[in-house]
Amino acid sequence: MRYHSVIVWLAYTTALVAAEKYSQYGGSPPVYPSPNITGIGGWEDALKRAKDFVNELTLEEKAGMVTGTPGPCVGNIAPISRLNFTGLCLQDGPLALRQAIYASIFSAGLSASASWDRALVKERSALMASEFKGKGSHVILGPVVGPLGRSPFGGRNWEGFSPDAYLSGVLVEESVKGIQEMGVQACTKHFIMNEQESQRNPSYVDNKRVEAISSNIDDKTIHETYLWPFANALRAGTASIMCSYQRINGSYGCQNSKTMNGLLKEELGFQGYVMSDWGGTRAGIPSILAGLDMNMPGGFDFATGAPSHFGGNITLGVNNGSLAIEKVDDMVLRIMTPYYYLKQDVDYPDIDESTGGLNFFPVPNYQYQFSFGPVTDVRKDHASHIRKLGAAGTVLLKNTNNALPLKEPKNIGVFGNDAADFTQGLIPSDNYDIGTLAVGGGSGTGRFTYVVSPLEAIKTKAESWGALVQYITSNSFIRDHGLGSIYLKPPDVCLVFLKSWAAEGSDRSTLIAEWDSTAIVEKTAALCPNTVVVLHGASPNTLPWRDNANVTAILAAHMPGQETGNSIVDILWGTINPSGKLPYTIARQESDYSKNLINSPELVGSTDPDAWQTDFTEGSLIDYKEFDYYNKSVAYEFGFGLSYTTFELSDIKIDVVQANPSRTPSSSAEILPGGNRELWETLVNVTVTVKNTGKLTGATVPQLYASLPAAEAGDKTPVRSLRGFEKVELSAGESKGVVFGLMRRDLSFWDTVGQTWRLPAGKIGVSVGFSSRDLGLEGEISV
Repeated sequence: MRYHSVIVWLAYTTALVAAEKYSQYGGSPPVYPSPNITGIGGWEDALKRAKDFVNELTLEEKAGMVTGTPGPCVGNIAPISRLNFTGLCLQDGPLALRQAIYASIFSAGLSASASWDRALVKERSALMASEFKGKGSHVILGPVVGPLGRSPFGGRNWEGFSPDAYLSGVLVEESVKGIQEMGVQACTKHFIMNEQESQRNPSYVDNKRVEAISSNIDDKTIHETYLWPFANALRAGTASIMCSYQRINGSYGCQNSKTMNGLLKEELGFQGYVMSDWGGTRAGIPSILAGLDMNMPGGFDFATGAPSHFGGNITLGVNNGSLAIEKVDDMVLRIMTPYYYLKQDVDYPDIDESTGGLNFFPVPNYQYQFSFGPVTDVRKDHASHIRKLGAAGTVLLKNTNNALPLKEPKNIGVFGNDAADFTQGLIPSDNYDIGTLAVGGGSGTGRFTYVVSPLEAIKTKAESWGALVQYITSNSFIRDHGLGSIYLKPPDVCLVFLKSWAAEGSDRSTLIAEWDSTAIVEKTAALCPNTVVVLHGASPNTLPWRDNANVTAILAAHMPGQETGNSIVDILWGTINPSGKLPYTIARQESDYSKNLINSPELVGSTDPDAWQTDFTEGSLIDYKEFDYYNKSVAYEFGFGLSYTTFELSDIKIDVVQANPSRTPSSSAEILPGGNRELWETLVNVTVTVKNTGKLTGATVPQLYASLPAAEAGDKTPVRSLRGFEKVELSAGESKGVVFGLMRRDLSFWDTVGQTWRLPAGKIGVSVGFSSRDLGLEGEISV
């Protein structure tokens, strides 16, 4: 144990030096030792079973339980046949089982968030989890709330939900519940502040190692924004958390004791295991002491090809006294407790033999024998859900003179490269030209079994009344030749489909839809006085043609998955009344956003090992909070979305549930997964009445925003923050009451001196409306 103490001291000292030398903003104080699992939050019985399992393991088996191995899945923990343990299969990703056939491609997190529909989001995750389970996968590498979306240019924002921490928190909580109610483990990722793809990993310039970018942040911002949705995921019981590639205040994310030991396992009471992103483990024992429990993909260092930081180093460390066996036991307990809690030891399906790994390892054969089952079609009737959520996540931004819904136009024009079927295979793996964009690329994508393209769905729809459907899907042809080949006269409606590519590994270079999109819209609108524009892919997009009088309707259709064409047809013809709301802000032009992305030519060519630094000096002022704070105009605000009917709100009532609560939660209150139990107690109920004042059945989303007194909450306190929403479907003329329950956490700010959440003594403003800038009802809360 003497050696163990020395290693802890060295890790402590190293972290102090790293924070002092590299951090330009904030700090990363060391937090040791790593808290042990207690099973609190309902896992106590499962922990007992895990302890019995651990007691049967040899040291080498324990090392294998925390170290990935070659196998059929994206990540694999080896079986132990003598204990009837068949191993663990970990699979990408957040919207589909990527490495399999006969599996569905669900809507991306971006589309799910634009629905603002808790029930649909939970259903999405449950159906997806049923497919993972049917293919023998124990762990879904998702959902995603990191990146949160600090920069609108972030290349992986579409995998998650929204740059608003509250909206992301609610939806990740529903997602984890949906996944784990099906008996599959959720791995919420990427922890934490993995907010850009550029330089997320170390690189080499002139044979000199340049370290990954360091996300430098202060204590207040990390609590009030980036940690917020992870607390929701823990509250829902997420089995696992994946740490991120980049540095945090100078210390690598998978070796940062403050974030893993301090924030995650101590402050938020996390009972599960922390796994590395693939190749994100930078050291062995120091990472373990900092809170890392599982090294993926294991076997060898993903970046350098050197032997694994875990594996044999763990047995060596235990044997020479530099690593306590009790620490290794805790790592295995954290892995096996959710396994038993979710009853994955009982009749769990074998790994589908069609499952393909990603060939991370130099030797393709497996050291261990995994159990395989037959190729199984797990899609069932999931297409109906995908179609429904795809429509629910479509936002109607403009609808001049009720251009939509369409009736039975006799002459329909369809233009743009996003309208067509795939032309480069069934995996969106490149920045392809012609072909619809239903999801993005990288580890968050999937292998399509089929896709319903917009053009195909429109042609099928128009068959019933014999309409003429004319189309050009080559943007370069439209750019160079216009629409001269269109028959006789302009179509009754011209449907233009644009797309914006995004994928893991790179950030977006523009927020304007690609492939000459502006020219395509302008050339179409010049001919067609009834031009409807549909955007698929990454968002937000700026829309330089939005005020063109001939552009009568605009739809942000996001990334709907395999039923994309059917989903948009349901909206265009009014089979489904649009109810989506923007989970982000659309600015008037790109330059109106703070880019919050570091990728200058000087940095790309620099040999300074610590050149890549990004300071989160904007605090919580991202997306609508930035625009509101600086009183900047926008094209379409956060929470905005039109319908084919109309709604009104009335009768705001505020009911204080707990009178005179303490300013801070009790320090003696139980710490449950998600944090102090008192943070999740309802203090105030706000009630409003919503009415459908139109002639059609439709759904809307009343939204509640809270305004904390800046004099107490501190510099750069947001003007307003979302703190409640509810999707409500109403028949024409129908009214319904909506109750927003506000918890202590919702009404508090982070007190950096007291290191706790604090309720303000002054009045808290409350606004309710249909978007962040359409707030017709106001009130005040005194607690």
